[in-house]
Amino acid sequence: MIVREIFAKSILSKSQIYDYAINPYVGCSHSCRYCYAAFMRRFTGHKEKWGEFVDIKVNAPELLAREIKRNRMGRVWVSGVCDPYQAAEKRYKLTARCLEILLEHQWSVTIQTKSSLVLRDIEILEKFKHIEVGFSITTADEKIRKIFEPGASPIKERIHALDTLHSRGIQTFVMIAPILPGSDGLIEELPGKADHILIDRLNYSYANRVYRDNKMEWAEEDTFLVQQAEKLKEGFTRRNIPVQVLF
Repeated sequence: MIVREIFAKSILSKSQIYDYAINPYVGCSHSCRYCYAAFMRRFTGHKEKWGEFVDIKVNAPELLAREIKRNRMGRVWVSGVCDPYQAAEKRYKLTARCLEILLEHQWSVTIQTKSSLVLRDIEILEKFKHIEVGFSITTADEKIRKIFEPGASPIKERIHALDTLHSRGIQTFVMIAPILPGSDGLIEELPGKADHILIDRLNYSYANRVYRDNKMEWAEEDTFLVQQAEKLKEGFTRRNIPVQVLF
């Protein structure tokens, strides 16, 4: 893994999903084979593949402290094109420091991660008036997870972190996207741990070779994706968990 410290020009960016996004890192050590953010590589100057480098925006908290005073209050997505709790966060604590600034100004926050490291900051999260933490969990099968998300936290760790946050009164959600084989196992794992669930299909072609090499091309086809989405929606609805299919 190539790790490089950089100085960013700005940190609080406009988002099409929420009002703003904060990305303290460029690149991600989770190395998810399907990652939609892989397009970012062409803007970095890196020759390494996406998932093999991380740039650390070491001045992110200082930038945010200035920029938050110049912008209208809104909801902030942490993060949009990186995982804010990937391995580098354990050392650099950029996400934690940015959250402290957002807390000071009581901006609303949506965190999205695949890492149980988020539990380190639970005392910060509890102080927000408006915050939600979402976990991307695409399968209940650890073997599938290792193929598609080799650097991310194991499924059991994510579900434990989700449960811990939810039990402490923090709003939680799960993003099952992209739908992977074994995702139906989450129907039994998530009740009582998530306030709502979002489901989406594979929308990018970055993982085509991974599917092919593992003889799982069938899991890319519309038939599987639609049937699995219907199964998931029905299962969660029966368990009284609000669920939305995004395709």
